[in-house]
Amino acid sequence: MMLLSGTANRPLSEEIAEQMGVPLGDITIRRFADGEIFVRLNQNARGRDVYIVQPTPSPADNLMELLLIVDAARRASAARINVVMPYYGYARQDRKDQPRVAIGAKLVANLITEAGADRVLGVDFHAHQLQGFFDIPVDHLYASPVLCAYFADKQLEDLVVVAPDVGAAKMARGVARRLDASFAIIDKRRPSPNVAEVVSVVGEVEGMPCLVVDDMIDTAGTLSGVIEALDDRGATRIFAAATHPLLSGPAAGRLQESAVEEVVVTNTLDIADGRRFDKLVVLSVAELLARAIRYTHSNESVSQLFD
Repeated sequence: MMLLSGTANRPLSEEIAEQMGVPLGDITIRRFADGEIFVRLNQNARGRDVYIVQPTPSPADNLMELLLIVDAARRASAARINVVMPYYGYARQDRKDQPRVAIGAKLVANLITEAGADRVLGVDFHAHQLQGFFDIPVDHLYASPVLCAYFADKQLEDLVVVAPDVGAAKMARGVARRLDASFAIIDKRRPSPNVAEVVSVVGEVEGMPCLVVDDMIDTAGTLSGVIEALDDRGATRIFAAATHPLLSGPAAGRLQESAVEEVVVTNTLDIADGRRFDKLVVLSVAELLARAIRYTHSNESVSQLFD
């Protein structure tokens, strides 16, 4: 086995390597003066199973870096090339919902496949149909066991798990089932990208602690609106949980000033110091990914992670 890391989330790669008891592979990644990316494997990869850990958030350099590492491994005669994507960039562009738009998620899948990847391991895709965009095997992992273990330790009585929209309903129902909690959903409308308005709350939240669950937090416009709506409707305590902490633009300020007690996320993305705030709690998915890689390498079932 050879475990390689891109530059998008090096700390997570180092945690995974520590969990697995293997060193990170020796790889050179640097940029020319014009910003062009150069990749070279500094050790023999012939006949080895290569695992490349690289999320693909903005900028697109992270995606390009991943493709170049895959290509370098293929040209080095690796036996199998496995792409470990803690975060799948462009996942929100998964359908043609208006005329003359690109389906970015499908394009990314095509690029990864054509570069030479043999398998993809991802965490909490924005839409489950992304698995069907690939013509290679895909293992879709869930961060909910990590998040649920954290909130189970809090022993919150009469907890209500809240889905901020229909798209998050399946994930929220799963969390509610694991925590033996009740369920509510937000009816919202989106007048423009990154702008959401809460219309109503479907479910009982008055006098109860609430946990808002979603797959990602971008500008926190949706989440801050949901928190305000729950606070107005008498929720006693409000928590938020999400897998991918994009935390773009005003997100940190919005959440720090809101009525939420804690915003619990995972380390699928490397969070810059400027995007952190006092109410933020970061949990690690390194053990989850390390076990998935180990099971894949030994040809065992990855689904046993969630039994």
